[in-house]
Amino acid sequence: MAQRLTATDAHRAAADAPTEAARLAARCAGDAAAAAYRHPLARATQVGHILRASASAARVGELEAGGDPAVGDALLGRARERATPELIGVLRRYPPAAEGRGRVAGLMSALDRSLRRTAVQEPGPAGPDGAS
Repeated sequence: MAQRLTATDAHRAAADAPTEAARLAARCAGDAAAAAYRHPLARATQVGHILRASASAARVGELEAGGDPAVGDALLGRARERATPELIGVLRRYPPAAEGRGRVAGLMSALDRSLRRTAVQEPGPAGPDGAS
């Protein structure tokens, strides 16, 4: 319950944030609190808890670069590189992210699509020393 309250409070704080970057930071804090548990309903909105922080970081990078979308795309590429098979497996339990409005929603949808296309490597059988 504490995680849910924290997530809700952070999302409310985002509404009062004075700048886009501050608003995105508050939303990311809310998503981080919410991502600690998986919602039992498989809804596309739950994908935001998994991917919105990366999309928001990409948007902040764009803002710092004077609005350059190439910076956002490069930061999404770095997020894709860091995505683990476990993260992709959890992501695939939910419907794809909705297109939504705004740049962050577009970045999140692009990241979602690219991660879902990523082949997940299943671990091979472990040898006697635990290595696969």
